[in-house]
Amino acid sequence: MAISNIHETLLLYTKQKALINDRLSAVMMDSLSASKQTAENQAKYNNKLNEAYYTYYETEPDVYQMLAEQYENEHQLELATVNSWEEELELEKNNLETQLNEINTFESTWTKLLQTNVKNDFSYGGAQQ
Repeated sequence: MAISNIHETLLLYTKQKALINDRLSAVMMDSLSASKQTAENQAKYNNKLNEAYYTYYETEPDVYQMLAEQYENEHQLELATVNSWEEELELEKNNLETQLNEINTFESTWTKLLQTNVKNDFSYGGAQQ
């Protein structure tokens, strides 16, 4: 009976690990999306700045300076938003990895207990016959 309870516990840990790994995969994909968004925002900012440079720099430097500052402020705001999202994802990833490590430790302990119980049952069962 004790062995079947230990098996059930180990199966529960396996299920929990699968769920955590699934969530961890989703977090990693979101992290990849955040990195992609950062690169896209940087490219968009560079294009807008280049366009403003070639359009206004020599003819209307004040307009260019104003646009450059506006684009810089917008870009910093977008970066701050994406960085905040990346930080949240990193915290969630660390939390999930910690949970996974705890479950692995518990699973290892229960596996050793199962091995001990099976060994004891086999030893005592064989000695009595």
